[in-house]
Amino acid sequence: MNSSLGVVIPAFNEEEGIAPTIREVKQAINDARIIVIDGHSKDKTLEIAKDLGAEVIIQNGRGKGDAVFQGLANLNKETVYVAFTDADYTYPATYLKEMIELLDLNANIGMVLGDRFSRSTNFESVKNRFYVGNRIIASIQGILNGVNLNDPLTGLRVIRFDLLKDWKPKSMGFDIEVELNCYIKRMGYKIVEIPIKYRARLGKKKLGFRHGLGIFRRIISDFATD
Repeated sequence: MNSSLGVVIPAFNEEEGIAPTIREVKQAINDARIIVIDGHSKDKTLEIAKDLGAEVIIQNGRGKGDAVFQGLANLNKETVYVAFTDADYTYPATYLKEMIELLDLNANIGMVLGDRFSRSTNFESVKNRFYVGNRIIASIQGILNGVNLNDPLTGLRVIRFDLLKDWKPKSMGFDIEVELNCYIKRMGYKIVEIPIKYRARLGKKKLGFRHGLGIFRRIISDFATD
């Protein structure tokens, strides 16, 4: 399938959330090319994604960052924008059109992010220890990397594909988001955030304390190479 929008969805044991995630993407952008990078799921994630018409690629390595890189490698030259979202149905795909429109209207914007913590949406519902950790990471990335974002770890983002064709990410795990933030900034492009609503995940949560340590290490590593 040739489409100007490629949607990459890393997935590992997400049989509860993958179906509504794919259906919502199709409703939002009916000609999007949807690629699910399956990290050797032990449940029905792979079968469900295939049944819904998504392209399913078995991940070679491990981790979210590796899945993102493999997804990018499978996009074609017709791709103009690439969207990333999670497979747990937390991020509403209805925002994709608005995010694409911002990129269409301003060539200086390289990436648009969905901000889960905007006071204009459901700020109070996500104000927990996850929120506190995100705020700490946001502050540190702002100080060390000069990337000032309200929600630097959001999993919903749309990026100009041209900017990522030669990108060779170092992050193999959940630190991929902060590396992407630094990369787009270094390329000289603006990063814009839009307020989004955020839903409770379907299925078991995977992000833990050890992943937070990896994210901090990535920020420090990017600071050392600036």
